[in-house]
Amino acid sequence: MIPEQRRDFIYRYVHEKNVASFNELAELMSVSHMTVRRDIQLLEEEGKVITINGGVKLNNQLKLELPWREKAELHHDIKRDMGQLAAMLIEPGQTLYLDAGTSLFEVAKAIAASQCFNLTIVTNDFSISHYLMDMPYITLYHTGGLVDQRNRSCLGKSAADFLRTINIDVAFLSSSSWDTERGMSTPSEGKATVKEAVLTVSRRRVLVCDSSKFGKYGMFHICELNKLTDIISDNQLPLMAQESITQQGVKLHLVNSREGTQHVEAGG
Repeated sequence: MIPEQRRDFIYRYVHEKNVASFNELAELMSVSHMTVRRDIQLLEEEGKVITINGGVKLNNQLKLELPWREKAELHHDIKRDMGQLAAMLIEPGQTLYLDAGTSLFEVAKAIAASQCFNLTIVTNDFSISHYLMDMPYITLYHTGGLVDQRNRSCLGKSAADFLRTINIDVAFLSSSSWDTERGMSTPSEGKATVKEAVLTVSRRRVLVCDSSKFGKYGMFHICELNKLTDIISDNQLPLMAQESITQQGVKLHLVNSREGTQHVEAGG
């Protein structure tokens, strides 16, 4: 691997595991400890990771999201199960919003498989719109706007302005970072603008986000968790967080991250 490839590998690996030792990274890449330390030093200077005793962990303040293709490979089984659970919340004839992201792509696949008829789906995600393009029982809108090539979606004021013209029954939202203290957040101002617009026009607001993103935060605040009606995550979410969410009157739906089965906890 060239240095840039090594640093990309380290960031992806730590993004998935949250923490990694110098030893395992050196073995995985077949390089020396010194090489790993140099690569990590550069990643730390970029604010992506933090060095700890014997290794490295992901910086809780998220500076940059992984590209779409790399995110799609992480926690795929959990995302699939969350998508199937999300599809259970919809009814025929509704207008839905599907936010950008790989978890929401799984929601789109589950909705398509359910063949729930007469749906109108609005999305800012190109992968989702392409997947749903040939579904005859779905009326499809794309927001348009500034193209984020890294995440295959549109963001910014143009996309937000379009969304404010629509009344949405159920909005399925993604987030790269969330916790009970800071709520939903993102490192992208353009993404924050879109999500804020969706929240104002949606009757039911559902965050679909696995527990690996919990406890992280980005620069731009989107909303407190109590502005959501539902959260779909997995059962590795800390118990204290589960209790806090339900105490705020938010319905918490959890999939089982080990066996792949599903269960639901309803708050409020």
